[in-house]
Amino acid sequence: MQFYPIGTPGTAWGANEKSLWLARQTRHRSYADLVLAAVEQLRDHLDVEQYGQLDYAPDTYPLMGLRSRDWHADRPVALVTGGVHGYESSGVFGALQFAADHVRDYAGRLDIAIVPCVSPWGFERIHRWNPAALDPNRSFRANSPAGESAALMQWVAPFADRVRVHIDLHETTDTDESEFRPALAARDGLDFTPGGIPDGFYLVDDTDSPQPEFQDAVIQAVRRVTHIAPADERGEIIGSTVVAPGVIRYALRPLGLCAGITDAPYRTTTEVYPDSPLASAEQCNAAQVAAVRAALDYALAHG
Repeated sequence: MQFYPIGTPGTAWGANEKSLWLARQTRHRSYADLVLAAVEQLRDHLDVEQYGQLDYAPDTYPLMGLRSRDWHADRPVALVTGGVHGYESSGVFGALQFAADHVRDYAGRLDIAIVPCVSPWGFERIHRWNPAALDPNRSFRANSPAGESAALMQWVAPFADRVRVHIDLHETTDTDESEFRPALAARDGLDFTPGGIPDGFYLVDDTDSPQPEFQDAVIQAVRRVTHIAPADERGEIIGSTVVAPGVIRYALRPLGLCAGITDAPYRTTTEVYPDSPLASAEQCNAAQVAAVRAALDYALAHG
């Protein structure tokens, strides 16, 4: 197997290797044109807040959050996050689509907080990491080294105890296997073990606080939009045991995952497969929207 083109096998990256990696990254799309412009269009029915800023010279990225116009401190909160991994497009566009077309349906019943693109540098470069070769979705913890993660946690903190449901929108792509997992192994000085990419949608529940009925409600809603990923021959998806159709579990908080930043009783991470021949980009966005709606509807129905 050919080793990743940066670094020495068996040796974790230092500053020089990270600089070489960063020099390889190029901008492929515009956060300003595709995200900030869309956020501006939502000001007619949502409050738009800049909750932070990332200064990655020569670029500066304002971090934008959306809140229900009729925000009340005595209501439960629904938190929707997308683009924690910037390359996962339907997480960003699905969150924006939900904000544009569906958030009004919950007026007066839930306070809704939406961050459509947590990692704008990664969004522009279609990458999983930030410029420091850090994965924001392994960095949601105290004194986080990732500015993306720290800024989001700070924004959520004042209403974290009111969050009833948090749905974090992600994708699993072919480049996970061809680029990002090999890069991760090289960065950490480990051997890369090839795996597989599941064809279809799945969810990641919380090992420490599982909610199987909630996860199933989301799966059933998405099933009407796109196909659900089957288990592999070992009964697993990406190396984790399938506990129900389309559902695996991770220890969200110990792993520093975004879906673990609150104690919300209902939490999940979506995973869409945009490279499937059976799903279009529009279907992937629609699957994310269906998942959000199902999560919010379940949380409302079950208190």
